[in-house]
Amino acid sequence: MSSTTLPNDPRWPRAGHLFSSADESAADLTLIGVPAWRTSISATGAHATPAAVRAALLRYSTYSAEHGVDLATMRLVDAGDIEEPDGPAGEKRVMTRLAHAQPNLGFLIALGGDNSITYSVALGVWGEKISQAGLITLDAHHDLRDGETNGSPVRRLIEAGLAGARVVQIGIADYSNSPEYAARARDLGITVITRASLRTRSMADVISTALAIAGAGGGPIHVDLDVDVCDRSVVPACPAAAPGGISADELRQAAFLVAADPRVSSLDITEVDATIDAPDARTVRLAALLVLEAAAGVCVRTS
Repeated sequence: MSSTTLPNDPRWPRAGHLFSSADESAADLTLIGVPAWRTSISATGAHATPAAVRAALLRYSTYSAEHGVDLATMRLVDAGDIEEPDGPAGEKRVMTRLAHAQPNLGFLIALGGDNSITYSVALGVWGEKISQAGLITLDAHHDLRDGETNGSPVRRLIEAGLAGARVVQIGIADYSNSPEYAARARDLGITVITRASLRTRSMADVISTALAIAGAGGGPIHVDLDVDVCDRSVVPACPAAAPGGISADELRQAAFLVAADPRVSSLDITEVDATIDAPDARTVRLAALLVLEAAAGVCVRTS
């Protein structure tokens, strides 16, 4: 998809054109691709997703009627992709790149790639603040597996020094986790908000609760938006998504709400395999809208 194939209307600016590739001394928000895929439990083409999301951003405007903000007022930077982010060497490369870029990144959005990037991105942003940091995941899965895969980033972060009591997992799904890993979550003190409980609670209420728990240490909060938390009908490009997940609108609400809170410093969008999306690219388009919802959240922090 290129901008030349879309209508050109100077009164309808495209969100994809807002992101500068030039170095900025102080960005409001930085977008960076982390196309990890080699250690995924299931086969994936998630390394193709950052480029696909950038292209999809051209389909959307800069204006949110609901939030009353124009993203054109923000300093948005696209820092490109981190090459070969998989494995120990790749994860070290991610951490070093993000650590060296602080504090000029502003709010960071990392485009996956599979869910393994939550480990390297969060550590790169937190650095020595990990003992005070918090983590919120919107995910059908606990991601507490043994090993070093896209199924283990939460366990690895806790082993690196993150307090389990400041981890909140939203959208955990039935028949998508094992009894042993559910017990591990309880033993680690993780707060679990299941998919079923979201049927009787608003997303605003759930996010408020999650922010209070994750922010209790006074440190930065990282948010993992694993798109397979959504119903499979709206995210066919998420290999592990199941029927009955949350709606695309609920995930969009969550992206805005977490980014609007100044305690949240960074966010990742993961588990979308652009190579298997539906012909209408609905999953990739949702990922692009998550970028814009998060940007709107950052925008209202000072409005």
